[in-house]
Amino acid sequence: MIYALVIAAHNEEEFISDCIESVLNQTVLPRDIIVVNDNSTDRTAELLEKIKINNPLLKVIHHQSSDDHMPGSKVVAAFNYGLQHIEMNSIDLIVKLDADLILPNNYFEDIINCFKADSRLGIAGGFAYEQDNKGVWKLNHSMNTDHIRGAFKTYRKECFQQMEGLRTAMGWDTADELLAQFHGYTIKTLDHLKVKHLRPLGKAYSKKAKLLQGKAMYGLRYGFKAKKEKAPFLVSETEGAFIRKLRWKGIKQKLIP
Repeated sequence: MIYALVIAAHNEEEFISDCIESVLNQTVLPRDIIVVNDNSTDRTAELLEKIKINNPLLKVIHHQSSDDHMPGSKVVAAFNYGLQHIEMNSIDLIVKLDADLILPNNYFEDIINCFKADSRLGIAGGFAYEQDNKGVWKLNHSMNTDHIRGAFKTYRKECFQQMEGLRTAMGWDTADELLAQFHGYTIKTLDHLKVKHLRPLGKAYSKKAKLLQGKAMYGLRYGFKAKKEKAPFLVSETEGAFIRKLRWKGIKQKLIP
């Protein structure tokens, strides 16, 4: 199976070289590596231009967006911009990757094997590890081990297209998994694929981000915090009904041994 990946990079001079190197060291290489330099004000663009000289797989494009590092809207907008530069007819899998990650060399080989083994697999990914104060890499995944961190998601192209891509709003990395299941696809996490996350989760996010969590739940049609503001929905009524049913099913399973 052939994959292409998009990396959105905003002021990533500290991490971008290691991230791209880990992609280029994969046992199965992508068809394309699209790096979106998203309004960086540091040396990110300069480093990318140097890296691409000797790496024909790498394509660097520049995108002007807000310099406010908001989760959801900014990174997905940059990802969508990069997606426009991929020939969809020539690939099977779409990868969204953050610029502050180091992947194990067998990462995409193992991911591809999972998609080959299950024709209904829609989204797959590994587990996130972050360094503590002593330099030890420790698991820092969500409590829900079935959830794939938004920093490293691989989508089956048909699944991605059926759910009409990613939502440009906070909550997108929950919406995508719920919508994939709505369309009959499964989600798979691979705990043996340990992804090094170089920047602690949320370190660069704006303080405004926490205020958007209620809107994210409301947008998925199972929260009420943003109802008075008439915030836009991220899913249709039919999709929302499925999501509510799925969420309640998950809650009941946790409550009843």
